[in-house]
Amino acid sequence: MADGRTKRPKGKKGALVGSGGNNRRRLQGKGPTPKAEDRVYHPAHKRKAAAEAARQEQARLEKANRLRPELDLAPGHELIAGRNAVLEAVRSGIPLSRVFVSGGVASDERLGEVVRTATALGAPLFEASRTELDRMTDGAVHQGVAIEVPPYEYAHVEDLVERAGKGARAGRPGLVVALDSVTDPHNLGAVMRSASAFGADGVVVPERRSAGVNATVWKVSAGAAARVPASRVPNLVAALGKLKARGYFVVGLDGRGDTAIEDISFADAPIVLVTGSEGKGLARLTRETCDATASIPIAAELDSLNAAVATGIALYQIDRLRARSQ
Repeated sequence: MADGRTKRPKGKKGALVGSGGNNRRRLQGKGPTPKAEDRVYHPAHKRKAAAEAARQEQARLEKANRLRPELDLAPGHELIAGRNAVLEAVRSGIPLSRVFVSGGVASDERLGEVVRTATALGAPLFEASRTELDRMTDGAVHQGVAIEVPPYEYAHVEDLVERAGKGARAGRPGLVVALDSVTDPHNLGAVMRSASAFGADGVVVPERRSAGVNATVWKVSAGAAARVPASRVPNLVAALGKLKARGYFVVGLDGRGDTAIEDISFADAPIVLVTGSEGKGLARLTRETCDATASIPIAAELDSLNAAVATGIALYQIDRLRARSQ
C-alpha cells in the first residue's frame, strides 16, 4: 500500500493492518512469578491465611482477658473470695482496700454486712462481672464476691510475749506456736485457727522455706488470722532462743518424743509449741534448741499426722492440762 502498511494477502486470515502492539506486549511477559503464599490456589497461601486468623484470634482473646484498669490489684495486695470467707474476714476486722461483687449478688442480704462494713471503713465498692472475678481469682470459687486486702503486717516476737496474760488471756501463762518448714498455706491457716481457739498468743514462722500469711491463709483461718498475730523471723532457732530467755519452755512435737503430750509436767509454764513439716519433722538445730520433745500417740498403721492436725491436738491437750491445774 502507498502508506507503508502491510496488507493481508488475499485468501489468508489474520490482521488486516498490523497487530496494534499485541505481539510486542506478549513478548514482554507478565512480570515476576508471585510468591507461593500470595497465590490463592497454593497450599502456602492457605497456611498464611490460617496463621493470620490465629494471630487475630489470639489478639482478640488477650484483649478480652485484659482487666479494666480499675480492677487491677495494687502491688502486694491479695484477694479473699467466697461468701463465707469474706464474711468471716470482715467480721474479724481485717483491713479492707476494696470490695468486688457481681451484679447478680449485689442485692444478696447475706452480703449486706460486707457492704455496710466496707462503707463504714471507706473501702470502695466495685461491680465486676463473674468472668472478671474468674480472672481476678485465677478460677477460684468466688460466689460473686471478693475483697482486696493489703499485705499482712507481721508482728515482732516481742509483741507475742507482751500479749501473754492480757485481755481474754489474763492470768494464763504464755503460749506461742512455732512452725518449722511448714510450707502449705492451708496448714498455716488451720494452725492459726486452732491457735485462736485455744488462746495462743501468736504464731512464729521463718522467712525461708515456710508459708506466709496470704489469701489462702486468711480463707482457711476463717478470720483467725486477724485475731492471732503472726511473726515472721529470719532465723527460727534464734527466735526460739529469745523466747527461752524470756522464760518460755520450748517443746517440739516429735513421733519419738520424750513423753506423750498429755503427760508433760510443765503445762503451767509459758510454752512454745514447735511443729515440723509432716514429712521431715523438726530440723536438727530446731530439735536441739527444744527443752523437750513430746509425741501424740497414734495408731501403729500411721507414720505421722498432718502438721495442722498435730498442732491442734497438742494445743487442746495443753489447754486441758492448764484447766485441770487451776
